[in-house]
Amino acid sequence: MKINLSSVSSDQQFPVLVLAAGASSRMGRPKALLPLGGGCGILLDRAIAQARVLSRDVRVVCGAWYPLVRFRCSVTPSAWLRADDWGEGLAASLRCGLSSVGPEAKGAFVLVADQPMLDVVALRAFGEAARYVPAQPVAADYGGRPGVPAYLPRWLWPEVMGLEGDRGAGGLLARAKATRVGIPGVLEDVDTPDDWRRIRARISQTGLTARQYRR
Repeated sequence: MKINLSSVSSDQQFPVLVLAAGASSRMGRPKALLPLGGGCGILLDRAIAQARVLSRDVRVVCGAWYPLVRFRCSVTPSAWLRADDWGEGLAASLRCGLSSVGPEAKGAFVLVADQPMLDVVALRAFGEAARYVPAQPVAADYGGRPGVPAYLPRWLWPEVMGLEGDRGAGGLLARAKATRVGIPGVLEDVDTPDDWRRIRARISQTGLTARQYRR
C-alpha cells in the first residue's frame, strides 16, 4: 500500500486526543466498553472512528479500567496513553495527552469517549475549520458556551497544562474567544444506564454504523 507522506505529516500536526480515563461512577461499569449495537462495536470503538474523521493520529488517554479497556477495544489508535493521576479528573487526562505530542503539532483536537451521536458532516467541517486557521481555538457550541469536541492551538497549551482537578478547557476556550460551531449530537452523551439504553435504541433504529466515519 502506498502511503501519502504529506498526509501523514499533516495528521501529526493535528493529533486527536480521545479522553477515556474516567471511572464511570454513574454508570457503575466501564463506560468505554459499553456495546452500542448496530455494527458500532463498543463506545470507545465509536469514539476512535469519530476521531479519525479529524486526523489519523489518534491518541487514547486511559486511566481507570486500564488495560482492560485496551484489550477489549477492537479499533487500534495511534497510541494508548495511561494517565497515572487519572483520579484527579479531566485536567490530568489533558496533561497526559498533550505531553505525548511532538514539536511538529500546531494544535490538538480533543474528543471524549461518550458522545456516539456526533454528526459526522458537522464533525468534519469542524476539523477543516481548525486546520484552515490553526492558531484559532475552535469548539462545539453548547448554547453559547464552548465545549468538546474542541481544538486547542499550541499557544494555549501552557494554560491547559496548568489546569487542576476535574476541569476541562471550557473556561480557557471562552476567555480565548474560541470559534463556536454547531455539532449535532453533543448533548447526547452516555452518563447513565438510561442514556445508554436510549442511544442504543436510536442506533438500532437508524442503522448507523462506524463505517460512516471512514475517511
